[in-house]
Amino acid sequence: MCLAVPGKIESIESDDALSRTGKVSFGGILKEVNLTLVPEASVGNYVLVHAGFAISTVNEEEASQTFEYLHQIEELGQSGKSDK
Repeated sequence: MCLAVPGKIESIESDDALSRTGKVSFGGILKEVNLTLVPEASVGNYVLVHAGFAISTVNEEEASQTFEYLHQIEELGQSGKSDK
């Protein structure tokens, strides 16, 4: 299974058409991400990131919903550990 995680673009580091990159925040953790596949994305936008590449833009509501799902999965994993 592959998972794309939403993040918020904090800055555009390189705006070259062939190697567009930026700093993307994942809950406060900044990672450099290739933004070439989302030329319309700008600072403040949310993008779905898979394997270091932003593959699409999403609105803030979609990103928040995904964060909630990930949080629920984390809670399920932690509750399963306490039963053992």
